[in-house]
Amino acid sequence: MNVKKIIKGILLALVVFVGALLILTAYWYVRPNTSKVDTDIVPGTWEAVKDGNHNSNTDMIYWKGYFYMTHASSQWHFADEGCRIIVLRSADGKNWEKLAEISNPGQDIRDPKLMVMGDKMIMYVLKNVDFAAEPYGTSYCTSTDGKNWTEIRDIEQEGWLFWRPKTRDGHTWYMPAYWHEHGKSALFKSTDGINWKYVSQVYEGERNDETAIEFMPDSSLIATARLEVSDNYYGNKNASTLIAVSKPPYKNWSYEKSTITRLDGPYLFSYRDAVFAVGRRHVGGNTFPNYYGSIYGKKRTSIYRVHADRLQFITDLPSAGDTTYSGVVLRDGYAWICYYTSPVTRDYPWIIGMLSESHILMAKVPLDVLYDKSIQNDEED
Repeated sequence: MNVKKIIKGILLALVVFVGALLILTAYWYVRPNTSKVDTDIVPGTWEAVKDGNHNSNTDMIYWKGYFYMTHASSQWHFADEGCRIIVLRSADGKNWEKLAEISNPGQDIRDPKLMVMGDKMIMYVLKNVDFAAEPYGTSYCTSTDGKNWTEIRDIEQEGWLFWRPKTRDGHTWYMPAYWHEHGKSALFKSTDGINWKYVSQVYEGERNDETAIEFMPDSSLIATARLEVSDNYYGNKNASTLIAVSKPPYKNWSYEKSTITRLDGPYLFSYRDAVFAVGRRHVGGNTFPNYYGSIYGKKRTSIYRVHADRLQFITDLPSAGDTTYSGVVLRDGYAWICYYTSPVTRDYPWIIGMLSESHILMAKVPLDVLYDKSIQNDEED
């Protein structure tokens, strides 16, 4: 009799649990989007890619009269041997022509980054075999027209995961990178985009990755890095964003941390005397089980101003679910921003977004308005 009661109790608890999970999942699917979009800064967006796939990890440059965009295309966020890197071209940022598909047979590749070196484009990609997407190395390929690309080759710096290169003079390029085991980040430099020389260690400490850089008016470099601390599915209450600053020759770095978000997928750019970041905002408060990085939390693609000692939230872009990893082109007084997102009519948690289709959107942000709003918001804070 006692055994029967125990079995009934277990079954009842299981039914209640499954029922609650189904109700929660249904709510996740139908709840409205609550992005905080300043329409003066983001007057509208438009779709660049919507094909039913999980499109992600974008980047974009402007070269020879065209926007060139690249992104990953897969069945989901996780490792997929069928993942392809897509290259698109547009004269106006609205009508896109597919130029190429790049794959690494038998392995997943992601996080493509573009740069122009002389008469060719160089694309860097991260190779991955781990289901949870833990890249182990960086490779590159080149093209003179965006259509025809060389075979993928590994860079010499084994284990370093390159992010996005920046140059101040068009001759020497600086590349931030993070170690594949997540314990440190570093700065490299190159004059040909292929052979990279170690400059300095940017940071070493808790689990960290995705390090982006930008030049400040005095030639100093400012960097942000995603400080995960741990890789728990519900995130970590101590997760934050590292802000590091270094003066030429970029050998020594000073540090601050911002706790208003964990800035995943950062893209840094400068306008006038300000540095801005496009990256991921974790919504809903940094509490269990929704610590920064939680797969159950809501995510946004957002614009921040990056100060030497803090991040300043400016606005969301329309976004939800699995989102961010942007490309930015500054042209004609605007920041042209590409980014990926789950459908924005709903507000999926990250886990549903990672398993669902995602689209690539474009936004055209007036730089003067963005700058003025950052000054105004800072004064109000």
